[in-house]
Amino acid sequence: MIHRHASFLLYFVFASCLACDSSDEDTDTLALEPGGPAPGSAAPDAGAPDAAAPIAAAAPQPPAVDTVAPGIPGVVAEGALVEVIGEGFDGTEGPLPLPDLTLIFTETNANRITHIAADDSLSTYLENTNGSNALALDPEGRLVSAQTTPGQTQIGVIYPPGSEQVLTDSFEGLPYGRPNDLVIGTTGHLYFTEPGPNAAAGTAPPPPPLPPAVYHLPPGGEPERISDSIRRPNGIMLSVDERTLFVNATQGSSLIAFDVLADGSVENQREFAAYDGVTTNADGTLASGADGLAIDSDGRLYVATTIGIQVFDAQGAALGTIPVSRAPQNIAFAGPNKQTLYIVGRGAAWKLSTLARGFAGRAK
Repeated sequence: MIHRHASFLLYFVFASCLACDSSDEDTDTLALEPGGPAPGSAAPDAGAPDAAAPIAAAAPQPPAVDTVAPGIPGVVAEGALVEVIGEGFDGTEGPLPLPDLTLIFTETNANRITHIAADDSLSTYLENTNGSNALALDPEGRLVSAQTTPGQTQIGVIYPPGSEQVLTDSFEGLPYGRPNDLVIGTTGHLYFTEPGPNAAAGTAPPPPPLPPAVYHLPPGGEPERISDSIRRPNGIMLSVDERTLFVNATQGSSLIAFDVLADGSVENQREFAAYDGVTTNADGTLASGADGLAIDSDGRLYVATTIGIQVFDAQGAALGTIPVSRAPQNIAFAGPNKQTLYIVGRGAAWKLSTLARGFAGRAK
């Protein structure tokens, strides 16, 4: 893995390249132990645009370099570095803090999970992950993932050994195309997004068995579709009080919110916060690149988008954008006091020391 340093000026050299990239995803106290050394470098994940259109050949990624954050009161000090931890990962998704507040993330294409230790050293945490993308810990401390291998797409438990379990692999008898992100509340209600399958560059993806949608899986129950009106649903997050569900729209102009009812069902779908930097594709669809989400202890939302990490307050007002040298894909707070924001995307990983503290009531 290579760690490169450069000045903030270099970020702007590559900003126009990032702005043209509208691609998106390709997420109690159990002692989760890492494995051996991480394998060597591999090609970065190029992400995945609209499931309904052919995917163009991926443009070369700009170098992964350090950038400098602007000051955002209560969030990050002016001049704080977004530091490169490493690059050359084969897919970068699903960052999740462990109980010891170190971090794991998925290399979806490599079928493994990688661990970042407190000293930034890297190791293989888990292999043969069935193409796991997003990660979460359930109330029992089990590691749950959105699994993307064609023909085996599902939401299920993957760790610890012996606890493996399929939680859902279909809706109304039809298999999921490619589950993407998920979040699990403290009462065990699970929510996940399913934007549809990906395809190789220059080819059209297969017709999805199900339309792009957001789902709710109650504890021990059957999945319910809670929305199929978001063109490309992606990152998903619960509010601090778990009364609001947030969903990113990769091909939309706004972060979407729902009210969560006592039984875990939702209502009142609405636009919550407007993304900055939204562009229009040649086919007329919008492109925000909105992907993963994180939340801090004050309810502020952090949104990985094409132009960087956009930060919104708990009422949806924009607070600022943290630049990243490659378009980020997903984010999570970890480290001491959950005051390090880890960022992964386009085959690289970064970290940023923050004033804000990640929400401590859930792993993510």
